[in-house]
Amino acid sequence: QVQLVESGGGLVQAGGSLRLSCVASGSIFSIKRMGWYRQAPGKQRELVAVITSGGSIGYADSVKGRFTISRDVTKNTVFLQMGNLKPEDAAVYYCNAVEDRPIDEKNYWGQGTQVTVSS
Repeated sequence: QVQLVESGGGLVQAGGSLRLSCVASGSIFSIKRMGWYRQAPGKQRELVAVITSGGSIGYADSVKGRFTISRDVTKNTVFLQMGNLKPEDAAVYYCNAVEDRPIDEKNYWGQGTQVTVSS
């Protein structure tokens, strides 16, 4: 089992910045990638950024150049630095971890943290 605890959401003006944090605990040795997803009201949850255990990184086109995902392996923490925020970035942001298991993989989710962007 993997537990994820997010923090760092809040209210920010358009053009501002926020940093989200996600601390993983439990069977962290089996995590093969972690990432951030977001879900706005009435919309599907979408991938924002992902980082693999090998350090490969990927971003949604909508956030490239504005958001940066990083990690501190000593603290089992993944960060999402968000810059030049836009009203359309407002959503509940969820941390995700994918556990590699012998015959499948399992997704874990944090409780979500609200990001509100005022125009």
